[in-house]
Amino acid sequence: MKKILISGLINVETTLAVDGFPIEYFPVRYPFFGVRSTISGVGFNIAKALAILGDDTALVSIIGNDMHRFQIYEALSNAGVDSRYVLETLTETPQSVILYSPGGLRQINVDLKDIQNQFYPTDVFNEALSQTELAVLCNINFSRNYIAITRSLGIPIATDVHSISSLHDEYNLDFMAAADILFCSDELLPCSPEAWADSIFTHYRASILVIGLGAKGAYLAVRDENIRQRFSPVYTRPVVNTIGAGDALFSCFVHYYLKTKNATLSLKKAMVFASYKIGCSGAADGFISEEGLEIMCAQLSCN
Repeated sequence: MKKILISGLINVETTLAVDGFPIEYFPVRYPFFGVRSTISGVGFNIAKALAILGDDTALVSIIGNDMHRFQIYEALSNAGVDSRYVLETLTETPQSVILYSPGGLRQINVDLKDIQNQFYPTDVFNEALSQTELAVLCNINFSRNYIAITRSLGIPIATDVHSISSLHDEYNLDFMAAADILFCSDELLPCSPEAWADSIFTHYRASILVIGLGAKGAYLAVRDENIRQRFSPVYTRPVVNTIGAGDALFSCFVHYYLKTKNATLSLKKAMVFASYKIGCSGAADGFISEEGLEIMCAQLSCN
C-alpha cells in the first residue's frame, strides 16, 4: 500500500438546502433536515476518500484551538485518517456555508479565518513526507512553502487548482508549475479544454491534466501518450449536491493511477466514484470503498 501525503484545508462545513437560485427573501424558513454541519475542507475530503479507498494517508493541516477540534479528531478517526500531523495553531477553525438547490446547483461561502497567514513547521512536514510515494499539495498557502522541498526529493506532486481563468494565475502559479498531475475545472476557463491542455503542456511540466466538465463529464490529456479525450458523464443515482465532486474525482484518480499507471482507466473509475458521491449533501460524504466501486464499475461497464 503506497503512502500518500495530503497537505490541505480542514474546515467545519454547514450545508443549507434552498428552493432555488436566486434566493427569494423570507424572514424565517424551516428546511427540516436541510441544515447539516460536518467536517470537510479539500484536504480532509481527499484524505477521507483515499483512506476509504484503502490508501495509507498522512494529512498535514492546521486547525483552531477551539471547540471544533474535538469534532475534527472524531471525524478523522472515523475516516481512518492519521491525525498526528494536524496542528492546533489557529485561534479559530475555518468554516464554510454551502447553499444548494434541487438538482445540485450550489453556492460556496468559505471563511478561512487567518489560515492563509500561517506557517506549518518544516520539521513536522518533513517527518510527514518520509516514505511518501505521492504528495497531494492542495492550493492553500501553507502548502506553498513545501513545493520546493517535495520537488527536491523527487516526490511526484498532484494538485487541483479548481476554478481557474488564467494560465498565469498569480495565486496558483507555483502549484501549476510544480504539478506532475494537474486537475482543474472548466467553469472559468478562457478557452476550450483542448486549447487549455495545449497551453498547459507548453508552459508547465505536468504529464497529466484532467479538467472537470461538470454535467458534461471530464477531459483527459496525457503528455507522453498523446491522449486527448473527452469522457461522457456517468449516472449512478440522483444528484443531491455537487459540492465535493471535484475532490472525489481527483482522489479516486490518484488512487487508481498509483495502482495502475493507466490514466484512462483511472479517470473512468473516478467518474463513477464522483457520480455516486454527489448523491449526498456534504462534501465529505458519499465515498465508497474500492470493492464497492469495482462492483459498480462492472455494472456500468466502466472497467
